[in-house]
Amino acid sequence: MSDAFTVLWTHDTCRALRKAGRVGERPPVAFSGAHSSLPAWAGARAGDEVYALHVNQREVFVVSQMRVIDVERRDCCGTAPATWDDPAYPGHGDWSMLGAGGCGAQAVHVDATPVCFDIPIPDELLTRLTWRNRRGQTRGLKYVVDGRLERSISLQGFYRLTPEAAEELPEVVSRPAR
Repeated sequence: MSDAFTVLWTHDTCRALRKAGRVGERPPVAFSGAHSSLPAWAGARAGDEVYALHVNQREVFVVSQMRVIDVERRDCCGTAPATWDDPAYPGHGDWSMLGAGGCGAQAVHVDATPVCFDIPIPDELLTRLTWRNRRGQTRGLKYVVDGRLERSISLQGFYRLTPEAAEELPEVVSRPAR
């Protein structure tokens, strides 16, 4: 059975996506890392769903829904760097803002929906979203006030959704955008 996760894309990442003209395009890759500069996609396997989220003016948006294909370096990634100043993934330069240059970056190939910034998570769902850790403990989203997210700290990272929450997020992505 596949799992579902969330990952928070920062303002810098989203700004870079817009600036590079990637809105409306499907990312073929995202990046995981062992260093705190990148979220570690720990536990993600082929077939798992990952929802890239963004918080803007206290509202949470689904930027892209990604299905993990694999976490292996492929020919599409380009030549592995020979020196420390060589690009880590020259074949994915168009998507480098997703973390290709991060410390210990690892390519995660994905089948994704187009990048967009107009699919909000409804207020009532935001209060019901839950995640579970490896020990099976669940938690909700902190700092939700009147359906708005006051602080994004509890979204920062890569977290496994509960099966119930994982069933509701695809409905959000399939709704017409604003």
